[in-house]
Amino acid sequence: MVANGTTSSQPVFLIFGKSGWIGGLIGEMLKQQGAKFDYANARLEDRTGILADFERVKPTHVLNAAGLTGRPNVDWCEDHKLETIRVNVLGMLNLADLCFSHNIHLTTYATGCIFHYDVSFPEGSGKGFTELDTPNFTGSYYSHTKAMVENLLKEYPNVLVLRVRMPIVADLVYPRNFITKIIKYDKIVNIPNSMTVLPELLPMSIEMAKRGLTGIMNYTNPGCISHNEIMELYKQYIDPEFTWQNFNIEEQAKVIKAPRSNNLLDTKRIEGEFPEILPIKESLIKYVFEPNAKQRDQVLASVKQMRGR
Repeated sequence: MVANGTTSSQPVFLIFGKSGWIGGLIGEMLKQQGAKFDYANARLEDRTGILADFERVKPTHVLNAAGLTGRPNVDWCEDHKLETIRVNVLGMLNLADLCFSHNIHLTTYATGCIFHYDVSFPEGSGKGFTELDTPNFTGSYYSHTKAMVENLLKEYPNVLVLRVRMPIVADLVYPRNFITKIIKYDKIVNIPNSMTVLPELLPMSIEMAKRGLTGIMNYTNPGCISHNEIMELYKQYIDPEFTWQNFNIEEQAKVIKAPRSNNLLDTKRIEGEFPEILPIKESLIKYVFEPNAKQRDQVLASVKQMRGR
């Protein structure tokens, strides 16, 4: 691949999002692989800075894990709409356009929280939203901007958009981990969802970039799993005394600013590229619960300290 006027037989990766969760994990994986990579210094909306990073690193591939999700959650975006547009729309398009003009492959870790169960895709039917389906969820401003920019990004022939959902890692006290979040809540909804087990899927994304895959990819494990099923696994492997309570969508709406997306994504495309990918429950057991069960006492103490109990 030609990038910045040079040729390279070995991929050179440039990572955006060095201070973020997924960006850090990607860097660690590339380091373990002995790959050539560096982190970008520029923000997505800084065109001059991005060009300086291109000149400094001379990448063949850009991996973008930068963007605004809000802190402590996506409700933040409801009150910061201009900042959200500036990064998630203008910044993302800026990066994609510069990568295209410099013949650089771009993989961006986006979101699958742009769909919601409806009459055509009812909960429990087993029918998942495909890469070709039009997003139908605009309940949160965050999801609104991500759906908008995905529709534009698909026109770029050099871009791979990965739809991440409810990302999970093995660290059960890491605040961005979906399991950590629901362990901390007093009450949870109980809805089946597609989810992304990062320890299994992140290495696949690096391979996708090397293969030069483009377009949209539902970047989740096959199948779906409910909140209660995850809590049952936590109780089975970590804390036999763990208890939780459920509430419904209407009750949840009273404690959040923006509705949340719940959906099942079709995974035929990623299964076609990686037939070895595990169904969501099997992946959770292998990559999260079995490793934590080996150090159960230490994990349990850390979780209880996090929960203040």
